[in-house]
Amino acid sequence: MQTTGKITRESLMTLEAYSKWRKAHKPEIIAHRKLRSVQLGEHINLQFESEITMRYQIQEMLRVEKIFEEEGIQQEIEAYAPLVPDGSNWKATMLIEYTDINERKRELARLIGVEDRLFVEVEGYSRVYAIADEDLDRENDEKTSAVHFVRFELTPAMCAAVKAGAAVKLGCDHTHYPAHTVIGPEALASLAGDLK
Repeated sequence: MQTTGKITRESLMTLEAYSKWRKAHKPEIIAHRKLRSVQLGEHINLQFESEITMRYQIQEMLRVEKIFEEEGIQQEIEAYAPLVPDGSNWKATMLIEYTDINERKRELARLIGVEDRLFVEVEGYSRVYAIADEDLDRENDEKTSAVHFVRFELTPAMCAAVKAGAAVKLGCDHTHYPAHTVIGPEALASLAGDLK
């Protein structure tokens, strides 16, 4: 899979080429996604996206939907490319996970606004709160969504500190979901690669 920094129609594989590539490389993509997945407490999982994960997502959508026309390909790019980090930020898919359907319904009602209370804290710097759901609102007066898209915008000094080895804490200070964790060294090394 060609990684160029920008996902364009020309940089994507044809359905036939992708089908062959996928057989050989799917385990690598799954490992990359797992490396960049950070559990926050018992029920929130943040999957930090990258060009690789979004390029894979687009290719998968094209494969599953059998999209090969230019307009359809462009629509998939426009849907997913904004989730690729662009040098000064981390972007993540936030999953709120409850296996019991009744518990999930109850907790999603209690967790309204949780996506806005997520933060990253680079060692030595103030917390940076998530900018959530820039594409569309994913909650209403009754409940929040189980899936959100968040962006953490870092200052140049924070980026430099992360690249120099500073620790990073991921947390949430929502009243009904107080949690924090230190991002592990392997995941943090991968995330540091997103920063300029």
